[in-house]
Amino acid sequence: MTVFQAVVLGAVQGLAEFLPISSSAHLVLTPWVFGWSDPGLAFDVALHVGTLVAVLWYFRAEWVRLTRSGLSIVRHRRADTEETRRFLYLVIATIPAAIAGVLLEEYAESTFRSPKLMAGTLMVMGVLLWAADRFVARTRPLAGMRWRDALLIGLAQVCALVPGVSRSGSTMTAGRALRFDRQSAAVFSFLMSMPVTAAAAVLKVPDLLRSDGITAPLIAGILAAAASSWLAIAVLLRYVSRHSFGVFAVYRLALGALILVLLAARG
Repeated sequence: MTVFQAVVLGAVQGLAEFLPISSSAHLVLTPWVFGWSDPGLAFDVALHVGTLVAVLWYFRAEWVRLTRSGLSIVRHRRADTEETRRFLYLVIATIPAAIAGVLLEEYAESTFRSPKLMAGTLMVMGVLLWAADRFVARTRPLAGMRWRDALLIGLAQVCALVPGVSRSGSTMTAGRALRFDRQSAAVFSFLMSMPVTAAAAVLKVPDLLRSDGITAPLIAGILAAAASSWLAIAVLLRYVSRHSFGVFAVYRLALGALILVLLAARG
């Protein structure tokens, strides 16, 4: 892999990770479209180190509060404030993905990385995102979350093991279906990305480093992913404060259709 290819993949990963359009699908499809060799799931996960840095930095004040809340729960054994409850809800929302990641890891590395499957999931989730955003009232703030909401959004995150579903897309769709306003659904989705991404990096990155070492393409890809992730978070939060998710649904449908056309053309 060249440095240029790594930078392209890193930029794609960062932008697509926090926009509801599926970073995993884009990371698989970009090499497929341009005829590059597939870098594999381990490299994809390594790029998530960049997105992890971005989400930690962008929400640094929130992470400080959440860390203090977690320590408070340990000391006082109760969660009676908005901050402590949010910490618990993030833990609850992370559990389903952690379990599914262990059980379905083999499929995520092979069976699920199929362009035809991605085309279908991109289109189906695009319709679901549009429907949840269009027909469900935007009435609940993030402060109104309950443990059942966190669990349901966490279960939605499990579906993102299939490229094309999109981690942010599935969790934002679930958040909107549960009547959270767009910005609250987006913020909780972004916060949820940290523990799952960190766990995946701890499991996969050491294997990549042992096999390939710290290379210039790896560093370039991670830096590109960090920069584009920060941009995606900032742009999306500003965008959804005034607009719907409809443009992302249209993009997903168009991309899914394009993949099917390319598959047909390549026979």
